[in-house]
Amino acid sequence: MEETDLDKYPDRVAEIFKDKTIFITGGTGFMGKVLIEKLLRSCGGLKKIIMLIRSKKGKRPQERIKDIMNNPLFDKVKKLRGPEVVQKLEAIDGDVTLPELGISKEDRQKITKEVEIIYHCAATIRFDEPLKKAVLLNVRGTKYMLDLAKECKKLLIFVHLSTAYCHLNEKVLHEKVYPPPADPHMIIKTVEWMEDDVIDLITPKLLGDIPNTYAFTKALGESLVADELNNLPVIILRPSIVIPIWKEPIPGWTDNINGPAGLLIGAGKGVIRTMYCNSDRYADFLPVDIGVNAMIVSCYDFTVNRKRRIYNLTSSSLYKISWSDIIEIGRKVIETRMPLNNVAWYPGGSMKKSRIVHNICFYLFHMLPAIFVDTLLYVLGFKPILMRVQQRISKGFEVFEYYANNQWEFDNEESLKAREILNPRERKIYKVDGDGIDYVDYFTHCVHCTRLYILNEPDDTIPAAKRHMKIMYVVDIIVKTLFCLGMLYLLYTKLVRPYFGWD
Repeated sequence: MEETDLDKYPDRVAEIFKDKTIFITGGTGFMGKVLIEKLLRSCGGLKKIIMLIRSKKGKRPQERIKDIMNNPLFDKVKKLRGPEVVQKLEAIDGDVTLPELGISKEDRQKITKEVEIIYHCAATIRFDEPLKKAVLLNVRGTKYMLDLAKECKKLLIFVHLSTAYCHLNEKVLHEKVYPPPADPHMIIKTVEWMEDDVIDLITPKLLGDIPNTYAFTKALGESLVADELNNLPVIILRPSIVIPIWKEPIPGWTDNINGPAGLLIGAGKGVIRTMYCNSDRYADFLPVDIGVNAMIVSCYDFTVNRKRRIYNLTSSSLYKISWSDIIEIGRKVIETRMPLNNVAWYPGGSMKKSRIVHNICFYLFHMLPAIFVDTLLYVLGFKPILMRVQQRISKGFEVFEYYANNQWEFDNEESLKAREILNPRERKIYKVDGDGIDYVDYFTHCVHCTRLYILNEPDDTIPAAKRHMKIMYVVDIIVKTLFCLGMLYLLYTKLVRPYFGWD
């Protein structure tokens, strides 16, 4: 439809945020930043967004808001709404891990008196986080947020950001409540009084067959929210693997290299040469802007249909992309469209379905070159670094391998039904589907933004990067040829000549 045709439809989604005060935790995180930008840009009639922010590196919360707003992510909204849009953001000093959220009595009164919509997004997303820290943030922090919500006199909606990967024993995840892996209240009490070293010692037993503290604590936190379904206007959202922006405001924008983007960058730099993964399997990915739109639309859907309370924000029921597809697309993008600066080696390698083959390749193409280079650096008087890099990659592989070599299905029937209540204008403004996605273009934008905003590689370095990539291609061919000739020579001298008596 033409823009003029869309204008005849109302934006009922924005209307529910008009003159509302919103409270957000986790607003300094990846998804939190995109949520705030979208609310300010598309729901500009909102009254205020209060952010719970802790002081960090000597900067007070209000200073951190200024730093966030200086990010290129907010350029579009500042141009559209004017620089004064920042005045709609208010910081409250606090910390989700602290008792009473670390909020002063005055600020707590302000929240309970003014806030109408709450987005609880704060969480640690580190899979190897010590259990105590993960519990205090993901579980006890959620409990404290629910306690605060119960005090809010004007509360309309409480949105809890969970994850589609917190019930890993369920091979098909439905949009319903699942029992927690343990009693969340008991786990909270346990970590509060036990010493850290004792908790670390019993962590494997507490986790059981759950592979990491992230999945364990997110399941516990979700169960606390589920217990309040009959007492509070709560919504539980379960996004899958959140990846960089697809469409707006900056295609490909991210502030981290977690997930597939990190794999592409590691492979693109020539550092990652092998991964243990069934490349025919697929994962479930969610562009962050689609996820944020769903977070906003779910509030509107809840006001229309209060029966829907749990939403699986997943994509694989409609769009499937295998790991091998990602590798091929990534190779095409990095080799020809958007090469990275100073690659260590020409991008190559592959995913291995055999762990034995992967382990052999890991030691040959990861560890041995790292030892050689670090030894050279040490001799020249420089600090060795590659072994530390490879150890971090190895640790990352442990997480990746579990999720990449298991398969889950997600039933998001209710979430799909929620789209039906949107009119054409709302579907355009709050796009919650993947129709029209071009994966090559998408990953090109992802690598481009990673170059700009993570690796600090400006666009004027792309021509040099392309030249360097061609040189590394030639070097790669020469080295492989010499290696093959060397192996053939070794075979000839050690086996062929002695066998025929040609010595």
